Amino acid sequence: MTHTTIAVLVGSLRSDSVNRQLAEVLRGQAPEDVSIEIIDGLGEVPFYNQDLDTPDDIPASAARLRDQVSRADRVLAVTPEYNGRMPAVLSNAIDWLSRPYGAGALVGKPFGVVGVTPTPYGGQWAHADAVRSAGIAGAKVVEDVTVSQSALEVDVLTDPDVLARLTNAVRVLVDYDAEQAAA
Repeated sequence: MTHTTIAVLVGSLRSDSVNRQLAEVLRGQAPEDVSIEIIDGLGEVPFYNQDLDTPDDIPASAARLRDQVSRADRVLAVTPEYNGRMPAVLSNAIDWLSRPYGAGALVGKPFGVVGVTPTPYGGQWAHADAVRSAGIAGAKVVEDVTVSQSALEVDVLTDPDVLARLTNAVRVLVDYDAEQAAA
């Protein structure tokens, strides 16, 4: 059995964010062969600026982000939606992970996105933004992983059906074979 590491990018900086809590629930429910590593410190990563992204002097927080994602086998964004799009912190993380162009930390990594919002659509627009941006950055987007869940009428942290869909999404991401999918 192969061990898989998933780097999780949480699109909310709020300490008691439901999406942060959801990432922690998924980590706690991960199968034995899966490590879910929530990447902390996204709020410390400066907005992407090519002037800061030099071979000799990259900000430590950006270097740490790239290193953590580079070491992971898969990447999962767990994010809410802000004003009909992905949060700036997630967009910024993807920007840093997309560089250097063609060789960034996301290149070739299976990528999925899940999340909850207190809206009827559950964050679909933000999730579509994240999928598009990660795909452009070179990630292998696993479409069957996208779960956009409304939190209006259900406790997303305890509802068995919601948790089953999210846990299944993690399993699909883990089982994704990029080479087979390309064939």
